[in-house]
Amino acid sequence: MHDPSHQLRQNGVAVTAQRIAVIKAVSCHQHSTADQIAASVRETIGTISKQAVYDSLALLTDKGLIRRIQPSGSPALFEGRVGDNHHHLICRRCAATVDVDCAIGEAPCLHAAEDHGFKIDEAEVIYWGVCPDCQAAE
Repeated sequence: MHDPSHQLRQNGVAVTAQRIAVIKAVSCHQHSTADQIAASVRETIGTISKQAVYDSLALLTDKGLIRRIQPSGSPALFEGRVGDNHHHLICRRCAATVDVDCAIGEAPCLHAAEDHGFKIDEAEVIYWGVCPDCQAAE
């Protein structure tokens, strides 16, 4: 993991203990919800409001320091893997989420049949299935 303080400064964001804790929590707990991240941050620094965590997640996402994904029918998930073109595989039963490298490699890896004048720079792909643990439990 890169130095969170340096990452924040490089992106013009004030360095605070809360923001550093949020970056570290996201890096350590990939594909976590905001509530899971808040719980992790509280274990590290003690008291922090849910709103402060949400505000930090929004700011860090806007600055490209973390990534937010929103699987259909699920809460938003946050991850620290940014700057590459990867997708996600999600278990329909237990919601386990893993990264999947893009087979093509360059963004956007899919092209719309009609772009309606948009300059498309990203395509989000989520694969759905049943993970090995849930298959074994059947």
